[in-house]
Amino acid sequence: MSAADLYDHLAGGVTHTCTCWAVTRRDGVTFGFTDHDRPLRFEGHAFQPEGGMTARALSSSVGLSVNNTAALGVLSSAAIEETDILAGRYDGAEVMTWRVRWDDVDARVLQFRGTMGEITRGAGGFEAELHGLTDALNQPQGRSYLTSCSAILGDAACGFDLDDPAVGFAYDLPEEHSGQMLVLEAPDLTSYADGWFVHGICEVVTGAAKGMIAAIKGDQLTQTGRQLTLWSEFAVPLPAGSRLRVVAGCDKHAKTCVEKFSNLLNFQGFPDIPGEDWLVSAPRSDQANTGGSRIR
Repeated sequence: MSAADLYDHLAGGVTHTCTCWAVTRRDGVTFGFTDHDRPLRFEGHAFQPEGGMTARALSSSVGLSVNNTAALGVLSSAAIEETDILAGRYDGAEVMTWRVRWDDVDARVLQFRGTMGEITRGAGGFEAELHGLTDALNQPQGRSYLTSCSAILGDAACGFDLDDPAVGFAYDLPEEHSGQMLVLEAPDLTSYADGWFVHGICEVVTGAAKGMIAAIKGDQLTQTGRQLTLWSEFAVPLPAGSRLRVVAGCDKHAKTCVEKFSNLLNFQGFPDIPGEDWLVSAPRSDQANTGGSRIR
């Protein structure tokens, strides 16, 4: 690749250049797009002209300021599908943009490298914010000191094994599903306590909606299985045969960590930290201000 060749071509006055984008989703699938009228290929990517993807002007600066731009595109079954956006497969996707001489793709320069941010859909198209590599330097770092746990059940800080059948199960939908109410029928599902999955998640692990996750608001034990109430329904109907993964809920309290998961050694909260009201607290005859444990 020679950027110098491209600069020499641009200095000539008559140019044969176009823009190419490579988008790599979280699941590793890569799509290539170009605003040229013919397909181009370089660096192992095929850039297709029918993707209908364009970009706004790129704003860049020296130092640690974040480079920002936006990508505009058309929802197409051959390239970017609405289902993939709703499933979050493009959240944080890597984006690379080149300025290319279309009659000599070796003459090119990388103009932008970053990730996709917020995606807005509407009228058969989408607009995606693009953030430069320095955007990661603007993220808050450090711990928050709270009485509740800051970890997510099953992550590196928590360390709990979510493959343990005692905390969750897999379920194949016998028919298409839509709506917030999810009725699951199987004899072994009655072994979990009532409300066991409140604050948990329901994840689609196979099928067209793979990757979609819904938070569980309510969990009611029934004679034949369970009835789950989701905080919000899945963005698309789940086809029959989709496999769901239902994981137990954690309310982030130390008592739950002890009694439900036996995982207090990895508890990431501070249940004994004083609250703001201790500044104005005073001895009272109707309370036991003994300085005892604050764990409830």
